[in-house]
Amino acid sequence: MSRPALRAALALTAALGIAAGACAAPQEIRIAHVYSRTGPLEAYGKQTQTGFLMGLDYATGGTMTVAGRKLVVIEKDDQGKPDVGKSLLAAAYGDDKADIAVGPSSSGVALALLPVAEEYKKILLVEPAVADSITGDKWNKYIFRTGRNSSQDAISNAVALDRPGTVIATLAQDYAFGRDGVKAFKDAVKKARIVHEEYLPTTTTDFTAGAQRLIDKLKDQPGRKVIFIIWAGAGNPFKIADLDLKRHGIEIATGGNILPAMAAYKALPGMEGATYYYFGIPKNPVNEWLVANHYKQFKAPPDFFTAGGMSAAIAIVEALKKTGGDTATPRLIKAMEGMSFETPKGRMTFRAEDHQAMQSMYHFKIKVDPAFPWGVPELVREIKPEEMAIPLRNKR
Repeated sequence: MSRPALRAALALTAALGIAAGACAAPQEIRIAHVYSRTGPLEAYGKQTQTGFLMGLDYATGGTMTVAGRKLVVIEKDDQGKPDVGKSLLAAAYGDDKADIAVGPSSSGVALALLPVAEEYKKILLVEPAVADSITGDKWNKYIFRTGRNSSQDAISNAVALDRPGTVIATLAQDYAFGRDGVKAFKDAVKKARIVHEEYLPTTTTDFTAGAQRLIDKLKDQPGRKVIFIIWAGAGNPFKIADLDLKRHGIEIATGGNILPAMAAYKALPGMEGATYYYFGIPKNPVNEWLVANHYKQFKAPPDFFTAGGMSAAIAIVEALKKTGGDTATPRLIKAMEGMSFETPKGRMTFRAEDHQAMQSMYHFKIKVDPAFPWGVPELVREIKPEEMAIPLRNKR
């Protein structure tokens, strides 16, 4: 055999060997998780990470593989900073060759990540950032979200509070999460009157001045008077209860939160609101698995964002099962649009028009139980997805 022919034969053999090796050891599926491992939303990020890993374990039956391909999670700490998150996601898609990304914890960071997903033409599954604009006017076709949005929070809380003769003032953080939340709440309220919006910096620790403005707007109003609070992360806005709101007949209302934050709810028995998740509320096999295994591993119940992380993981695994492990973005988008999947909250469905997960919310009333260091949200009723007319806010 001539030397050129020999070289060609060796090259062909090597190529066939590489192909055979690729068949024997399928390529990994790489998932980037961009979240606040540190920073003001550290508690939320760590819960999401725990839930995400537990969800992959649950959805793959403990194998951490789909269609014979190993799942590899690449963790990135955005520190709650939009510019940091943006560069980390670009590095994950570009340098780390991530097939899909999940996160982040902060709505401000999420808005910085959306164009990166579009640039790289890779899916970003948003969990748990809440701002409506993520699946609204800032959305692109590569964005899906398992986390609830501001409208879902707002409409479910309106179910609890929107009654004739009720006067409401809002207290929220002055960034996308707070402002989108108040806007959605105002849009959802049809019977009550909203008389004031109070926005404070995310770093606020002294709420006295803001609370006084709220009191001044409400104290002389007729009917039921409510301060509706939308707050995340550091600071305890429930300290305003110490200003003797009862003297003016003013109540506090809010949505759900992580268990440490709900310690403040213990001073507010009977307070109503609506929540995304509380471990004792949903009755389904996925939540039973999560609660049992979380207690086994951590000697404590799963928290608010643990359930969200698990839901995101299940969504990814179910989508990959539908594609047979194919991570090509067009195939994943086709698989995920309109896809239903079971989560700790029951069934979620990605709405085809904006990729927002339609899901139940829970109207609660706070009960004080000495067995728990937090105010226990007792279920009034489950608010089903079909009961909430969640508006489409994107321009698809």
